[in-house]
Amino acid sequence: MAYKIAGLSPELTSPFEEATEEQLSALGAVRITATGKPGFPCRISLEDAEVGEEVILFHYTSHDVDSPYRSSYAIFARTGLSAAAQFIDAVPPVFDGRTLAMRAFDQDAMLKTASLAMPGDADRSIRQLFELDEVAYIDVHNAAHGCFAARVERFES
Repeated sequence: MAYKIAGLSPELTSPFEEATEEQLSALGAVRITATGKPGFPCRISLEDAEVGEEVILFHYTSHDVDSPYRSSYAIFARTGLSAAAQFIDAVPPVFDGRTLAMRAFDQDAMLKTASLAMPGDADRSIRQLFELDEVAYIDVHNAAHGCFAARVERFES
């Protein structure tokens, strides 16, 4: 069983690219300069921003579904990226060193099970969750801060 993890579409940040601070505020977003690495995980590139690099912090609906499990929270993303990162049968750098909450959902967007993956244990946890046939996808969140990290889907080449 293979899996795929893809970053969010770079088009997501297009409203923020040339926005003034006032315009960002009206959009519920903030421009921030990364002060440490890790600490500012980009949801498009699926890697942490470099110290001194600019990111946008904004509200994002990660589980935009018609079920009680609809979910949203603040995330970071870089602007100006041309493509989303994609990982096949591998975990992205943004998972490194973090405790991750993994929420496994069925085709009807209903939670089937969940688990915590300790740093370095994401791949094993993903594979273990996908052993359950009813699991269609896994939403991964940073356990401490609660923000969405990425979606994991089954992948057939």
